[in-house]
Amino acid sequence: MIVSCGEALVDLVPEAVPGGGPMNVAVAAARLGVPSAFVGGVSNDEYGHMIWQHLVDNGVDLRAAQRFAAPTARAIVDHVPHLVFRFEGTSTADTQVRQVDLSLLGPGPHVLHGGTLGLFRGDTAETLARLVESHCGIVSLDPNIRPQIIEDRAQWEHFHDRWLTHTSIYKGSDEDLAWIWPGRSPDSIAEELVAGSVVAVLITRGADGLSVITSRGEQRVPSPEVTVIDTVGAGDTIVGAVLATLWELGDGNGSLPLGAVDEASWALAARRAVAAAGVTVSRAGADPPTRDEIAW
Repeated sequence: MIVSCGEALVDLVPEAVPGGGPMNVAVAAARLGVPSAFVGGVSNDEYGHMIWQHLVDNGVDLRAAQRFAAPTARAIVDHVPHLVFRFEGTSTADTQVRQVDLSLLGPGPHVLHGGTLGLFRGDTAETLARLVESHCGIVSLDPNIRPQIIEDRAQWEHFHDRWLTHTSIYKGSDEDLAWIWPGRSPDSIAEELVAGSVVAVLITRGADGLSVITSRGEQRVPSPEVTVIDTVGAGDTIVGAVLATLWELGDGNGSLPLGAVDEASWALAARRAVAAAGVTVSRAGADPPTRDEIAW
């Protein structure tokens, strides 16, 4: 299945709704009809109960998730003049994961995804880095940069580099790539990554859509014209849709040889992804579509 690892928190938009990049990916994939699991720490507080029920209601497998008597992290979402996240909470449940047992999810290999806060915060960061380093299937990474809470860039880079060494699919926005590799163009970064061990780079370009860059070239799909309510969860929806498409192409095999995926299949994944993200941005909060809501 698709196993999304990292944080679950609440987005205050201004009302509290379930959020967190990895959790959103798990929900997006599940709504698109593929087996999906979430691995991370969820609080036992009121917000944690809401998050847990949200995952259950969306059919996300929680056998490898954990509950903690620690508070839920909160992201305050400001939309004006542009989308900005402010985070509240220290020693929160998402940072408490000290071990992960993927055998609870049945035989793999699974597709492993991670990023955002779970990439570098607390005990969870080291636990997930070790998990990735021992993983034998496809690894997807979306760093989903939140500069305002990255207090130690060297520490962030340490965990990012450990993930990157094992990453097959790398997703980043223009802004993410500019922060990680300052002074370079997104295209030059993508070319360097696919010349190494990364098979596909997904670049979200805002209104200009999505690019999927592999050693075979670039597939670019424009964004649909929609009325944007907010963009929370759009990138997570894109990741969920791409991974769901690859899961289908590989008949659920997390060791699908990505190098054999042809340009038409990457283009299909990109079209589905921007269509799904178009639905997400048309409603408040991270609320990805079901399979029936797009031309899957």
